[in-house]
Amino acid sequence: MQTKTLALRILPLAVLLGAFNQLCAQPNFSGEWKMNPAKSNFAPLPQPDKMVRKIAQHDSHLKIRTTQFGQQREIVTDLAYTTDGAPCKNVIRGQEFTGSARWDGDTLLIDSKREVQGMEIVQRESWTLSTDGQTITIANHVETPQGAFDVTIVLDKQ
Repeated sequence: MQTKTLALRILPLAVLLGAFNQLCAQPNFSGEWKMNPAKSNFAPLPQPDKMVRKIAQHDSHLKIRTTQFGQQREIVTDLAYTTDGAPCKNVIRGQEFTGSARWDGDTLLIDSKREVQGMEIVQRESWTLSTDGQTITIANHVETPQGAFDVTIVLDKQ
């Protein structure tokens, strides 16, 4: 009889714990996403005509392929991170840079530093996923020797 009573007490606790874990789980950004130009803000940079981002996220591994079209050309970049904060090396247009990704609650933070034309550029991206899972908002803070600026990229799931 005691075993049955104990089981009846533990079962609701297990159900609550499972629900709590679901609520605390980090978002999964996997999928194909297209830039929403009306909600994005690239100032002072020129806004691409089109941007598509394919994201594969599995456990702590994140792969990002971005294809953007603008100024009559296409640019494709492939990036890979682990979300445990460990430094990861990537290459953009032939230049290697180091970045790291980590979770701050349900926000993914990606920090990177790179050198472009002899200038150090420091960048922090803060990724959030809408509650319905259909929109990623990336708030990007960029620091250069000429000053800092912010870019917002809004991506809709395809």
